[in-house]
Amino acid sequence: MSEVISAPAPVVDLSAVKTKQQMAWSSGDYAVVGTTLQIVGESLCEALDLHAGERVLDVAAGNGNATLAAARRWCDVTSTDYVPALLERGRTRASAEGLPVKFEQADAEKLPYNDQSFDVVISTFGVMFTPDQDKAAAEMARVCKAGGRIGLANWTPESLVGGIFKIIGKYIPPAAGVKSPALWGTEVRLNELFGKHAESISVERKHFVFRYQNAAHWLEVFRTFYGPMHKAFGALDATKQETLTADLLALAEKFNRATDGTLVAPSEYLEVVIKRK
Repeated sequence: MSEVISAPAPVVDLSAVKTKQQMAWSSGDYAVVGTTLQIVGESLCEALDLHAGERVLDVAAGNGNATLAAARRWCDVTSTDYVPALLERGRTRASAEGLPVKFEQADAEKLPYNDQSFDVVISTFGVMFTPDQDKAAAEMARVCKAGGRIGLANWTPESLVGGIFKIIGKYIPPAAGVKSPALWGTEVRLNELFGKHAESISVERKHFVFRYQNAAHWLEVFRTFYGPMHKAFGALDATKQETLTADLLALAEKFNRATDGTLVAPSEYLEVVIKRK
């Protein structure tokens, strides 16, 4: 009987993947889309029961939705991202509201802070996109004090946004061996990432509702401003752009619950509160 030899697992150059991702999120202008998600940051801060004066770190903060929500609750907030342009947009928003936030460029997989530096560590639709998921989760846990909280908002695989990445992946396959960001939207993966650091993990399924003039308007905004989609269209020829357009419009209509010609499309996410051991 012949011996079955398993193929070796692919070696993933996570540094190269991260560079490509950084370029993707730096393209377009994510802040145009990100600003519409503000309610998610507000909800997460309430779920975390933030108290005035607590030290809060926002990881992969984008243009600062959760950052601003925490600062409005009189917390001492540090907002980080690896895309300088997004930090600048967050800085402008904080300045307009007179909120004293510290903005610093930082890699979620190598946070430049000492152990147990923060009472609360948060990320809304941000850290889930890191190439090295285990390292990013370990870093969030490391800088969170014992007894502190980690708060996350992560799209689920079944969500509208999860569907976007599945469709894009058919046209531009992700690097072999890189885990799907949508795994952060599953309780199984959250337990794998944070179980050894957590006294408890509380998960609530919620929905953010995308509201646009119609599906075509939604796609126009995302294609222009949402980095990963913007880059995907730019990498395809005209014929594939047309089929990608058709696939994405069909996805939007699948989730659309409006009957007046507009787009009202709920997208499921997990609101996660982790109490640190």
